[in-house]
Amino acid sequence: MRLNNSSQLAGFAKRDDLSFFLEELCGAEYLHEPLLAPTRDILDDYRKGREGWSGYERRFLELMRERRIEETLDKNLFEKAPTALLCSEARPERCHRRLVLEYLDRKWGGIRAVHL
Repeated sequence: MRLNNSSQLAGFAKRDDLSFFLEELCGAEYLHEPLLAPTRDILDDYRKGREGWSGYERRFLELMRERRIEETLDKNLFEKAPTALLCSEARPERCHRRLVLEYLDRKWGGIRAVHL
């Protein structure tokens, strides 16, 4: 759900490396889903201090509504096996993973988040 999953800043979490490690170590499948990532403009405005967290959150929630992720995303991805959402934030308070899960829980119900 990252905007860019192949930049040099991704380290071992680059698309191909992450896919390999997940399969080898956990037997898990990796799926990059940009539908769940903020736009570059939303992310840049937040990271560069042009907008605070509340503005980021408002814009990202609106983006998810516009994208209609609850209709576009395959709900079975969350039902057939435990699912992990990855991004670069260490804590959920200011992380779009939390926003995605809360949004989907309001739309679908039954989403239980465990922040590691």
